[in-house]
Amino acid sequence: MPIITLTSDWGLKDHYLAAVKGSILKRLPGCTIVDITHSIPPFNIEQAAFVVKNAYPYFPDGTIHILGINTEESDKLPHTVIEINNQFFIGTDNGIFSLIFDKQPDRILELNIPQDSDFFTFSTRDRFVKAAIHIAQNKPLKELGEPKSKLNEKMLFKPVTDQNNIKGHVLYIDGYQNIITNIEESLFKEIGRGRKFSILFRTYSITKISKSYTDVAPGEIVALFDSNRYLEIAMNQGNAAGLLGMDYKDMVRIEFI
Repeated sequence: MPIITLTSDWGLKDHYLAAVKGSILKRLPGCTIVDITHSIPPFNIEQAAFVVKNAYPYFPDGTIHILGINTEESDKLPHTVIEINNQFFIGTDNGIFSLIFDKQPDRILELNIPQDSDFFTFSTRDRFVKAAIHIAQNKPLKELGEPKSKLNEKMLFKPVTDQNNIKGHVLYIDGYQNIITNIEESLFKEIGRGRKFSILFRTYSITKISKSYTDVAPGEIVALFDSNRYLEIAMNQGNAAGLLGMDYKDMVRIEFI
């Protein structure tokens, strides 16, 4: 059976998630529905893109991903279907897709199918689900809309570098309160060239890259490169972001000696 994933900022308190899942199952009984996350901060497409970018490569070909974040449509921000890497994505082209993909999609379509109600406040249930079922039933993709040549772009701030410094920021804070920065391991090696260094944030400093959280004692701060090759600041068996007073977009600096 087809796999449909859901990513949203709805949380779990309200009826939104259940309504979308019910709508999918009503049209396609037995469909496998996977929740990527519903804990994205409201309207935060940057953090949604980070989660989806690091999750979707592990899904099989043919998976359909519905993105329910900031879905209001306009002439400049159309509802869009994308095919890339043998998977499909449905959402609003508000810049989120440009943050997920590192290359041009194979196909981009601007959705023009009618939605299932006269209300325009719940596009995920009333339009995105309809498009997902169309794809899941192997109907021609071209029937969903008109081709587009490119996506709306949204640029994330990249680290600033010179010969001896990297200035980055907090990209994401996960459920363990681990602090994930936008500094990638390849950039660290390129600028550092094997030199000694200090990782600086707030009033703290770390001078070592560890391999795992348990390289330090419980309650101590550790820096490492995570499975996606981003510099992460964590606390062994502790909540780093909360205890260190760090938040999304706060600065993290590396000085090389």
